[in-house]
Amino acid sequence: MGKVTGFLDIERRDSSYEPASERVRHFREFVIELSEDELRDQGARCMDCGIPYCQSGCPVNNIIPDWNDLVYSGDWRRASEVLHSTNNFPEFTGRVCPAPCEASCTLNIQDDPVTIKSIEKNIAERAWQEGWVEPEIPRHRTGRSVAVVGSGPAGLACAQQLARAGHYVSIYEKQARSGGLLRYGIPDFKLDKLLIDRRMAQMKTEGVRFHSGIHVGVDLPVSYFLDNFDVIVLAGGAEEPRDLDVKGRSLSGVHFAMDYLRSNTWRVQGLDVPDHEFISAKGKNVVVIGGGDTGSDCIGTSIRQGCESVTQIEILSQPPEKEDKGLTWPNWPHKMRTSSSQAEGCERIWDVKTQSIEGDDSGRVSTLQCIKVAWDHADGQWSMKDIPGSGFALKADLVLLAMGFVHPVYKGLLENLGIEVDQRGNVKAPENGANAYRTNLENVFVAGDMRRGQSLVVWAIHEGRRCARAVDMFLRGKSDLPG
Repeated sequence: MGKVTGFLDIERRDSSYEPASERVRHFREFVIELSEDELRDQGARCMDCGIPYCQSGCPVNNIIPDWNDLVYSGDWRRASEVLHSTNNFPEFTGRVCPAPCEASCTLNIQDDPVTIKSIEKNIAERAWQEGWVEPEIPRHRTGRSVAVVGSGPAGLACAQQLARAGHYVSIYEKQARSGGLLRYGIPDFKLDKLLIDRRMAQMKTEGVRFHSGIHVGVDLPVSYFLDNFDVIVLAGGAEEPRDLDVKGRSLSGVHFAMDYLRSNTWRVQGLDVPDHEFISAKGKNVVVIGGGDTGSDCIGTSIRQGCESVTQIEILSQPPEKEDKGLTWPNWPHKMRTSSSQAEGCERIWDVKTQSIEGDDSGRVSTLQCIKVAWDHADGQWSMKDIPGSGFALKADLVLLAMGFVHPVYKGLLENLGIEVDQRGNVKAPENGANAYRTNLENVFVAGDMRRGQSLVVWAIHEGRRCARAVDMFLRGKSDLPG
């Protein structure tokens, strides 16, 4: 632990943001970090709580009390070693993870958790600045080869671990540049893409080969990978978006959220996007359907593009402002949260169902017809019904569907391989046991959202690491990789 009475003597402090009026003018990161002395004090607040629920609350099981204590002691290099022992990419999670570890912190019982996320991010950045993050090149090569399909956090983590175990690893990505969701799904103002390039440079030195702009199963047949690699790891994510089955869905100006976000990030990152393919919110009344992180990213992007207004509608009811700690802690609580993007200027409406989308004479969206709904919980089941007379219209020049993702895309790779899926539509593979992360094909494994469904970046890293160990065991009959 840090200072014995730190949690009593020192108040919680966290990083802050540039004023909204300033940050909406650009697509750069806008977090204002704590000073080194302030971070040291926050590390001192980590108490000797006996059972560190923060570690179980963290999907990659970060050894949080240890690196908090090391920051308090000023041993940043050792803190980096401990942090990287469980997490390949703490500079990513320190920015985009919602920090379930903080929800599990013992001090969160009184709404005063240790600022774990900020400390994690600053350890990672300090390590890069000091040159402590070096390639981990294996002493021996096994001669076995692995193709990782998908370069998001699961694919990157899996590839890095396997390369460090001595295998020849190649990553295949259908987009123009590697990074998957990290590069094209998360806006630059939340995650600077130079951070991805920095990690990729380390991985290339470790032996990972990156192949972009290759859609496996479309540009290259799956037979090529079955013939040329000992193992294939599927890490393509859950990319099939949930659609909105209402009249007017096909009108111009109605887009899936990820198509909108990709369009913007391509331009922000300097790629050539023709005007007829670029989706812009400039001067438009934007309606975002869906209340999750993807919807929030659409809000922040729309505001930066210069929209006239942005409204976010959610079919679920508004969560409580504060959770009941006795019922929820140390688990992730269901409560009201406001993202930095939502705080920049967004109207949020709850208990809303879209009935239809209307357009003008040119075939472009102009109005959303909505109705309020009521939820009822009986016999262990939730049911929803329309509230008579509660219908209303929303002016909409751009509608973004951010209602989540249902399962992986089947067409191409999965269909050609003949991969089995589970009841939820995800690739079927056990999490534990002798066949952990293995599909119905002996030498084809799966990790990340493609296996577990839409989830957090930190869960993807966890899956990639565990899948790497399973592949290593399959190839060598043993593994020194962490499980």
